[in-house]
Amino acid sequence: SVAILLYLAQKCKTPDHWYPSDLQKRARVDEYLSWQHSSIRAKGSKLFLTKVLLPLLTGQPFSPEKLEVATEELNVVLKQFEEKFLQDKPFIAGSEISLADLVALVELMQPVCAGYDLFEERPKLTEWRRRVEEAVGKQLFQEAHEGIMNIKNL
Repeated sequence: SVAILLYLAQKCKTPDHWYPSDLQKRARVDEYLSWQHSSIRAKGSKLFLTKVLLPLLTGQPFSPEKLEVATEELNVVLKQFEEKFLQDKPFIAGSEISLADLVALVELMQPVCAGYDLFEERPKLTEWRRRVEEAVGKQLFQEAHEGIMNIKNL
């Protein structure tokens, strides 16, 4: 999906902030997009799978022990995300939203949809989420997450 996003950003000549032409900003976006596969995506998906998807598919309740491990692992990468990528900037690559922010928030919504409010007690992460939602539009953000937000109702 990252390769497709990068291809479309370049092919469709999207506004520069999505995939910046400035090499330092682009490197920051690329760095996050490479890092997130084995961190935010892996740990957020693990929590979502453990708590929601596997019980849905198997009909068996989730394992509290496995959920605790998945939650702890996710908390470690969330701290890394805040310290390394957000720092004190409005967005990952600086002052404007980029594909990195979009990908990050989409991945973080999986655990939220599983009932784990990872934004609670993380003001820096909460403010970043608010800025990303405002940049893409709250209605569009809600529409994009409508299916996954209702997954427990299947």
